[in-house]
Parts: sequence; C-alpha cells; structure tokens
Amino acid sequence: MSSSLPDTASVTRLLDGYHPFGHVPDELLDPEGHVRPVWRQFIEHFASLSAQDISERFALGDQYLRDAGVFFRQSDGPVSRVRSWPLSHVPVLIGDREWQQIEAGLVQRADLLETVVSDLYGENRLVAEGRLPAELVAQNPEWIRQMVGVKPRNGHYLHFIAFELGRSPDGQWWVLNDRTQAPAGAGFALENRVATKRIYNDLYAKANVLRLSGFFRVFRDRLLQMRPDGRGNVAILTPGTHTTTYYEHVYIARYLGLMLVEGEDIVIERGQPMVRTVSGSQPVSVLWRRVDAQFADPLELKESSLIGVPGLVGAVRQQSVDLINALGSGVLETRALLAFLPRICEQLRGEPLKLPNIATWWCGQPSELEYVRNNVERMMVSPALSTRMPFDPHDTTVIGGQLRDKSFNSISELLDRGASHLVAQEAVTLSTSPAFVDGALAPRPMSIRVFMARTENGWIAMPGGYARVGRSRDSTAVGMQQGGQIADVWVVADRDVNPAVSLIPEARATESRVAPTELPSRTADNLFWLGRYIERAESLLRLKRAYELRQSENARGETPLLRYLTEYLDATGIDAAIFLPPELKGVISSATGCASRVRDRLSPDGWSAVDELNRAVRAAPELRPGVGAANQLNTLLRYITGFTGLLHENMYRNLGWRFLTIGRDLERAMSTVSLLASFTDEEAPVGALEVALECADSAIAYRRLYAFALSRETVLEFLGFEADNPRSLRFVLDEILEHVKALPTPDAPGRLSKSYSRMLRLNTDFAVQEPSTLTLEELYRMRQELAGISDVLSSTYMS
Repeated sequence: MSSSLPDTASVTRLLDGYHPFGHVPDELLDPEGHVRPVWRQFIEHFASLSAQDISERFALGDQYLRDAGVFFRQSDGPVSRVRSWPLSHVPVLIGDREWQQIEAGLVQRADLLETVVSDLYGENRLVAEGRLPAELVAQNPEWIRQMVGVKPRNGHYLHFIAFELGRSPDGQWWVLNDRTQAPAGAGFALENRVATKRIYNDLYAKANVLRLSGFFRVFRDRLLQMRPDGRGNVAILTPGTHTTTYYEHVYIARYLGLMLVEGEDIVIERGQPMVRTVSGSQPVSVLWRRVDAQFADPLELKESSLIGVPGLVGAVRQQSVDLINALGSGVLETRALLAFLPRICEQLRGEPLKLPNIATWWCGQPSELEYVRNNVERMMVSPALSTRMPFDPHDTTVIGGQLRDKSFNSISELLDRGASHLVAQEAVTLSTSPAFVDGALAPRPMSIRVFMARTENGWIAMPGGYARVGRSRDSTAVGMQQGGQIADVWVVADRDVNPAVSLIPEARATESRVAPTELPSRTADNLFWLGRYIERAESLLRLKRAYELRQSENARGETPLLRYLTEYLDATGIDAAIFLPPELKGVISSATGCASRVRDRLSPDGWSAVDELNRAVRAAPELRPGVGAANQLNTLLRYITGFTGLLHENMYRNLGWRFLTIGRDLERAMSTVSLLASFTDEEAPVGALEVALECADSAIAYRRLYAFALSRETVLEFLGFEADNPRSLRFVLDEILEHVKALPTPDAPGRLSKSYSRMLRLNTDFAVQEPSTLTLEELYRMRQELAGISDVLSSTYMS
C-alpha cells in the first residue's frame, strides 16, 4: 500500500498490515490508501515508538483508570459484574473544520428537538396537523401525560443531550440516535481524555487537540445562572451506587463542584424541593437528573420507584425548580421518531437536516410496511416505541434476517402481529478507525457519542466525546456489553490551542463556592459510619493479631491469656478459630459500602485505599493460626492505616471531615473503654496489660515513659489520661468535643446542641477521674454514654 508519509521503515512497518474493509470508509486512510492529513502527526509519532514503549504507555493509561476507579458493569441476563474500563488506546481523530460542520448540524438538530418536545407538551400541532401519528405519542411510555401543559420555568425542555453518530459509506455523518432523557458518558469522556493524555503526553502538548474543560465550564456557569436571584443549590440526582453509571455521576459532581443527591435526600416543602442537610433543609433550584423520568416521582409516576422524589412533578408544575432535562424529554429518544424528523425539519424550519438520520421507516404506514417487507433482509426491525440503540442485544431486533426474539417463528409473523408498533432502519455499516490489536494497528468499526450543552448564547458541542470501537470486523458490535472498547476522540485544529484552559480560570469562580454547611444528611451519615467501621475493623484486626501472635508463642496448648482473648473476641462476635471471620469481613464490606456512597467526597487515592482493603480481605487465603496469620493481618492493618492517613492528611477540613472524624473517635473511645474494662481488670490473666497496650497501638510510646514498669495504674494512666497520647481517652474525648462544638445547631439555634451538651458533661465527668477511681462500673457507664451521644448525633443530623 502507498502512504503520503515519508517512506521510513517504521511507518511502512506500522501500516503494512492495515487493510481497510473496502466497502466502508476508513478514518485513517483515504480511498487511495494515503494517510489523511489529520492523522499524519499521530502516525509519525506512533511509528517512532518501540513495542516496549507502546506497552509501557498503554499500561500507564490503564493504571490511571484503575487508580481512579473507572469501571463498567457488564450484564449477563439478571447478573452483572464489574469490569475494568475497556479503553481503546488509539484515539479517533477528526479535523476541526469537519467538526465545525458536525457541530452546526447538531445545533440545528438540538433546536429542532426542542421545538418538537415543546409542541408535544404544549399546543400539539404536530399531531393535530398529521405530521406525527397520534399513536406514536399517546402510546409511548416516555410521553408523560402529567407534564402536558407544564412549561419549564426557564422556558426550555432540553439542556444537556447527546447524539450517536456514524459515518455512512459515502462519507456522510449520520445521526444514529438521539439521547435526551439523561445521557450518560460525559464524565467517562473526561477520564478517557486524561488516560489518553498520559499515554501520549509528549504528542498531546503539541498536537493542537481542542480541550474539553471549556465545555464544562460554560455549562456549569449556565446551571448557576438558572438559579433565581443566584440562590439555591444546583444538584445532581443519582439513582445510587448500583446504577451502571454511578461512577460518572460522582466524577461530574466532583469535577463541577455540584452537590450529589439521591431521592431520599430531597423533600418537597410547600412546593419547593429541599435537600436535607446537617444545617437543616436547603432549597434546590436546579436539579440535573440522572434518573429516568418514570422513576422520578413515585406519587404521580411509577409508584414502585424507590429512587425518586415524592412530589417532584408538583414542584415542576409550580415552577419552583429547573430540571435538566425536563420530565418527559425521553419521548424524543423513540427511534420511530427518526422517520418523521427530516420532513418536520423542512416544514418547520424551511431547510433539510444538515446531518441526516439513519434511514428509518415506521411500519404503521401501509406503504412503508410494504417496503419493509420487500427489503427486510437489509434492515433492522424492532419495537417502534423502544428507545434503545439498534445495537443493543436485549432488544427484540431483526438484523440481516436473523430473528432475535425466539417467541416469533418468522419475520413475516413479527410484522403481522405488531406492524403498527414496529420500526425498520437501514442496516448500519459503520466506518472504521484504527485500534491496536495483537501488536498491530487494525481497522475496527466505530461510532461516536457527542454531547451538547445549552448555554446563555445557545448550544455548544463538547469538542470530542468518545468513540465506541468494535472488537471485531462485525460493524454492529461496538457496544461495551458486546466486547467493544471506548476511545477518546481528538478534534485536531490547524491552529495553536491554548493548553491553559481550565475549568475555573476566572475570578467569578469564587462566587459559585458551595457553602461549607451544605452537607446532605445522608452523606454525613455515611461519612460518620465510614469512620466508625474503619476504626472498628482496625480494632478487631489488632485483637486478632494479638491472638495469633500468642497462639504462635504457645504451641503446647491453650493458656489462660489465650482463653481470655478467645472469650473477649467471642463477645465481640469474632470466632478466634477462623483466620478472617465473616463478621470481620462484614465490617470491612460495610466500610466499603459507606465509602462507595460518598465517593464524591473522597479523593481517588482515598477510595482506592478502602477498595484495595476490601479486595485484599476477600482475596486473603485461609491461614493456620500462628506467625503466618499474624503477618497477613499486619498487611491488612497497613491498608487501614494508609486509608486513615490519606483522609487525615488530604481531606478538606469541612463538615464532612468532621463527621468522619467524630465517627472514628467515638468508635475508638468505645473500643478503648472496652479494652480497659476487660484487660486491666484485677482478675485478668498475666499478659493482659500488654495486650491492652498492643491493641491500643501504644506499646512503644508506653515503654518510653515507663520503661519496664507495668501495672494496672500506669496502663490506666497512659491509655486513659495521657493528653499527648492520640489513643488515650482524654485525647479522643477532647477531639470529639472540639468537632461536635463546630457542628451547626439546627436543633437549638443560639444555644448548645444536645450532642455538645452531653459530650461536654461526659468530658467534665471524666476530667475529675483518676486511675484509682476509674472502676469497671464507671467504664461501662462511659461506654453507654458514648453510644447515647452517637444516637443523638444521628437523630439530630443524619435522619
């Protein structure tokens, strides 16, 4: 094959085995086999890399995605599993001039879709005048009758949308699907960009690739401008941790500095959505919903929904909140609508679509049904009111004459039994783009997803997006669920690009700071229990390690101390005979669950630390008692201390950090009280005092002060009253009091809160104690009081 690049051995070797399919266009090579101009710099750079360079660079990008926690859930029927993010390491390149044409076509289409959805929930002239079939709207599950006649407060139904694009055999870009409900993927596009930049860091800086952050900056500015008088919160409504795109919701919330909420966080008060925070209820003015409309309000929509906001539809009617996007906008995703958009565009706008649809026929019209019957072998046939992609394997879809829904015996029967509810589309033949397969570049089919945002001055497109790249030559298998990969999309300009574009480069960024008191109660609850669970896991691991070490030192059999330790562990629910008992694994799993629900509040390193701890516990082999088991417990303890160290050193000192620290300190105080009550008891066996110091991680510091002197009084003094020992009750109680004092007081404005009053009383009572007066009864009373303070905190701030 020929190439317009310099005839170097490395370039020739790189492109020698690259053979486009012939019947479809290729993004890298033109029909004559020449490298397209937009790809030249990239190919020259890629050809200069050795096999080892490529392997190391690709590993660097993959490692970033793993460290950042980017993953996807692969479904296999009712079962789903978490898989690594399938990055295609070779980006898709598009020239800036071609991109401007794409953007112009998508701006036109976005405006057209806004016109259509405004009509469907307004005057309904499109149906009345015969431009849309009535049944296509009235029988559509995404057309929400409750929203008819309800005009959005800001005047627009659509604010953030996406389009699936593919290149046709003649080189023209097609729109394959419109995404208007709650389009996913913008956050993943950002993460793809970061990973790809790390792979090609030396090329990216000089390749004039248009940056993505400006797109998000102007959209965030628009969201903030939509607030009446600049007041109220802008929040992202997520279905929760079990949704396949939860990671993206976290990432976008963190990247844009927005509040991430679930349905249970919001209540409707006098028609106004309010988010429950630790400072009391706060108004939500703009809600970027990532929940499908039918699940958004269990009062007026899907009654069984557990992820919506009861009364949200009523709040929209009263125009007290702006939704991104409006409820009911998902009706535009109906693929049968594609059959009518070209004509509607010409009738309403007086111009053809700049970017045509994939050719589509609605089988409810006799002439189109007959055409479909005669040409079904080259079509895709599926439910007319389905909003899924033609490539989705879960659809009732006929591709190339192969019937996927086995309940029908033939294509004719499928058409006969549901003709008015079927839509046919031209079988998609996608263009190809290079992917790195088995050590070489190979053409693979691809489609791209482009995101559009409404700004103060109209629509803009994210300069790039992401591409779905097929794993094989099959032009329909580009989805991740079918083994496809995701590639970054570079829009390459023929001019210098400012590399300093940042999300918040302007002074106005200070105006959009979220007040530090705006911490949702659910988030505070999860942070509080994250602190408690992590501290509890550390305490149990230290106890179990103490047991294993003494087991290895006493091979002759059980000793009084081992028996005492076994009974103490049993009282905490831990079976000493099992290396990692289920109860201990459960505590760590609970900590991971809490962390997953507050990922927007944790750094990527913080999340990685707790996730690695959970995976290490699940993967740990069952070991026999002794030194080997103790060493493995040492490893797990290092994971925990690494996590707590990251939080202590790196977490911003806001209310979230305070709740996490209070939870940790309360658990530590209760654990220390229990240790002192049991292991400083006068009837405890020999060696119990050493166990108390060891489990409180205070043995070395104790010896520096007391050398080899060891008595109940000195241990009580050091673990109870030593002000410079961060593990002592005195230190921990003082720290809890300081943090509780800094909390807001919604339950007692202008007065001491209940939690602070009780904590102050406990501190005062403890301050007058001495080792000689710290009896078992007093220690048990302290533990009950600490548990009571935990309950008061929960009822005041977290319920």
